[in-house]
Amino acid sequence: MPRISLKTDSELPAHVLSTVKAMEEKGADASVSRGLAHCQEMFDSYFKFYLPARQGRSIEDTLIELVRLKIARHNDCFT
Repeated sequence: MPRISLKTDSELPAHVLSTVKAMEEKGADASVSRGLAHCQEMFDSYFKFYLPARQGRSIEDTLIELVRLKIARHNDCFT
């Protein structure tokens, strides 16, 4: 169970909803986006860094995945 409530579609601003829907259509988990939507500044900053990183323009995919797994394990998250 998440520690932060995840915003529903009706609670998301239009540009956040479009991002979430695009992720979900590709089969991705949009939980992080729904959680970050509680703080618009955090959401915008996160995706300003994250999307270019995930496209291989700033950090290698393997390093991102290793860091993601380490953070999840540190927080007792095994999903």
